[in-house]
Order: sequence, then structure tokens, then C-alpha cells
Amino acid sequence: MDKLWLIIKREYLTRVKKRSFIITTVITPLALVLFMVVVGFIFSYESGDVIRIAVVDEGNILNKKKIKNDESLYFYYEDQPIETLRDNFDATVYSGILAIPPLQNIKTKKHTIYYYSDRQPSIDVSLKIEQRVSELIREHKIDRLQLDKEGLKALNTKIVLDPEPITPNSEDTSNLTTFIAAGIGGVMGMIMYMTVFIYGMMVMRSVMEEKMNRIVEIMISSVRPFQLMMGKIIGVGAVGLTQVGIWALLMPILYFLVILFFGFNPDDLNSTANMPAEIDMADMEVLMGQITNELTAINWWLIIPLFIFYFLGGYFLYASLFAAVGSAMGDDLGEGQALTIPITIPVVMAFYIMFVAVRAPQSSLAVWSSIFPLFSPIVMPARLAFDPPFWQIATSVLVLLISALFFVWLSARIYRVGILMYGKKVSFRELGKWLFYKD
Repeated sequence: MDKLWLIIKREYLTRVKKRSFIITTVITPLALVLFMVVVGFIFSYESGDVIRIAVVDEGNILNKKKIKNDESLYFYYEDQPIETLRDNFDATVYSGILAIPPLQNIKTKKHTIYYYSDRQPSIDVSLKIEQRVSELIREHKIDRLQLDKEGLKALNTKIVLDPEPITPNSEDTSNLTTFIAAGIGGVMGMIMYMTVFIYGMMVMRSVMEEKMNRIVEIMISSVRPFQLMMGKIIGVGAVGLTQVGIWALLMPILYFLVILFFGFNPDDLNSTANMPAEIDMADMEVLMGQITNELTAINWWLIIPLFIFYFLGGYFLYASLFAAVGSAMGDDLGEGQALTIPITIPVVMAFYIMFVAVRAPQSSLAVWSSIFPLFSPIVMPARLAFDPPFWQIATSVLVLLISALFFVWLSARIYRVGILMYGKKVSFRELGKWLFYKD
């Protein structure tokens, strides 16, 4: 046990003290925050140009009703013919001329309007013009057809689906619960996917480096191969947790500093100023209260411990396999990369199944994938917020625990031979033989 601890300590301290680790740990959150700031400025950027458009309403469809303006787009009705405006265009302050032909059929569903300018209008300006003219043409049609405006508004009915249980004692849920559970499940599954893939590959590279540098030949004389492999897996995993923990502390601090010094809040991109006018702020407050209630109602005391278990189980399972592959690789990395395919395929498949599990958590694919040990570390965390049956959770936990222990033992059998094997091309058949070599 003392030797295992020494290996873990050495693996951890060696990596944490590396300049590359320090730079990556500090630069990554800085780069992420910088990216958020740049994207925020890009989306909030305004050219400062004021666009003035002359409107020629040939059919008097709009009846000179006010067209909605904003800080950068203004509409002005003109009684002059289009030809006169076009001939004297350079002497005006207009950016373009909008011609609205008469409606040939009051019941038409499509009407073409024309915009004259030497400068192509931006997509944003084009959409604003189409939307605002469409609103006024709609009002014109309502007046011409002598329709009741209030009666038309009454036709718009907002439907809210409220799922109710058949069994009286069953837990009542709502669509909001499903959306929140899907969001939590997707985030948890994504974290598991990135952790398993990134830090598992880190274990493999660490084993390969020590093997090619012949450092392992010295270490193997003092410790058993199993202890060396487990020490490396635990040490690299601790490095990963340290890095994630530092990021979790730095991100809120950097977020606050950006708001304090730059006066820019990334949340402004989704602020009420950018919301459509149709959205009622009272409804938004009610919605936020419902979301808060749903989040507090989730059984975090079950989800968090299970997430930690699947994190550790999935990490040990895949990291041990990556360690075994790293020990089997020789000097030709191109040939050795083929050994990683059987490991990466289940990880990628589990990642895509995770999306199915979030969309349909009770489907057969989601249920059995959350039990299958190569998929469960990624798929089951995505289902936890949907309250899967207890037997599924218990079966998945038991199968993953047994499988993780089995794959660690299996990888150790390969590791003990492969770590000292040089100059020989390794195939899957050769790996099978290594399993039965005597100590």
C-alpha cells in the first residue's frame, strides 16, 4: 500500500508541477472568458449607421400608418413617383427606396415589394422591412375584409400540456420537469464523456512515454506492475480532478471581473431588452419561479452520489483499458493506434446514445444501454434526473462495479507483459496470449 501511495504521489506531483499543466489550467478559463467577451461584443456590435428609407406606397395599402422605427432604421413616406426619387437620389438623405405595389387580390398570401439601393441591405434590415410591412398589410386586409380585430385575437389560443399520472399515488410531473431533467442529463452525460475520453487518453500517453523512455524498467524492479498501473490511473485522475476544481473556482471569479472592468455581461445577450415584445414579463417571472421550484424538487441527494460513482467507475474502467493499450504500443505509434479503436468506439457510441436517453429516457435503447457497463457511465447519468426505476439503477451500479473490477484485472494482465515488451508488433491475438502468461 505504501508503494502504491508513493506512485500516486509521484504521478500527481510530477504532473501538477509541470509548466504545461500550470499554463493550461490558467489559460483555458481565460481563453473561455475571452471567447465569451468577444462573442458578446460581436453580437452586440452596431455599425452606427442610420438607415433612412423612403416609402412609396403606390396602392395606398399602408394608408400612411406609422411603420415601427428603431435607433438605426427609419421609414419616411414620400408622395413623389419612384422615377423622380431615383433621379434625385444622390441629393437626398435616404439609403434606399421601398416601393409597395397595389394588392391585386386582397386574399393573396404573397406580395412582392421592391427595395431600390446601390447597397445590398443586410439580412437584419431585410427581415425588419418584411416584418413591419407585413404587419401593416395584415391590418389593411382586416379593414378591407371588415373582420373583427378582437375576434381574430381570440382565435389565438395558447395550449399548455399538463401530464397527469393515472395512478393516484404516482408523482405528478410537468413538461417543465422534463425539459429541466433533459438539460441536467445532457450536461452530466457531456461531462462524463469528456472526462472518460480526455483523462483516459492522458493515462495512455503517460504509460507510452515512460515505456519509450525506459523509465518503467527501473520502476518495475521495485513495484509490481499492478501497483504501477493503478498508481498511474489514480494519480492522473487526481490531476484531472484538480484541474477541474481549479477551473470551477476560477470561472466565477473571471466572470465577475469581466463584468466589473469591462462593463459587459454575457447574460445581456439573453436579456429582456432582446426579447420579443410579445413576451409578458409577468409570465417570465412565473416561469423563473417554476424553474427554481423544479430544481429544488430534484433528488440531488441521489443524483450527486450516483454521478460520483459513475464518474469513478467509468474512469477506472476506461483508464485501465487505455493503460493496457499504452503498455502494448511499440515505437510505431501508427500501428499502435489501431488498438485504441475498440475502446474509443464504445465511448463514442455511448455519447450518441446519451442524446436518445435524454429525448426518450424510458426507451428500450436507453434502459439497456444504461445497464451495459461500457455505456452506463455516460448514459445512466443522463437518465438520473428522469427518476428511472430503482431496479435499473441498482442493476446498473452492480454491473458497472463488477465490470470495472474485471477490466482493471484484465488490463493488469496485459500491462504486466506489455510494459516490458519492445520491438514486437502487437495484435489482438497476441494480447489474448498475454492474459494467460504466468507471473
